[in-house]
Amino acid sequence: ICAFLTAFFASKLEHESKHCNGKGFQRPGSSAFDRVYTANQNCGHAYPTFLAVLWCAGLLCSQAPAAFAGLMYLFVRQKYFVGYLGERTQSTPGYLFGKRIILFLFLMSLAGILNYYLIFFFGSDFEMHIKTITSAISPLLLIP
Repeated sequence: ICAFLTAFFASKLEHESKHCNGKGFQRPGSSAFDRVYTANQNCGHAYPTFLAVLWCAGLLCSQAPAAFAGLMYLFVRQKYFVGYLGERTQSTPGYLFGKRIILFLFLMSLAGILNYYLIFFFGSDFEMHIKTITSAISPLLLIP
């Protein structure tokens, strides 16, 4: 889904570039092209961080809540991109919602690492408790 979303963003950029200039990928200086270009760049720069915390959260903590948060993040990025094409203030809710999802995935990764060290040093395994908590908290991501 991430690859399709990136291809969609790139096609929007290509369409806007040809529509404004007709010569390909040259920055014509139009505000519509600048919005599409900036939104595409912002989304492209955020994906490596998203993929890193998604994989870490899924591998170290719990796969189902991480997958749910990942799908929500992709939906929010789509909302951010489309909002950015209008006014820049329309993209703010998508941006803030995306930050919250990244924080959730990061905290899941941190909990998985902490659990690993608790097992290694003390022999205490809190994996079931962490999975229960993350499964209970993940639906709260839907609250705006």
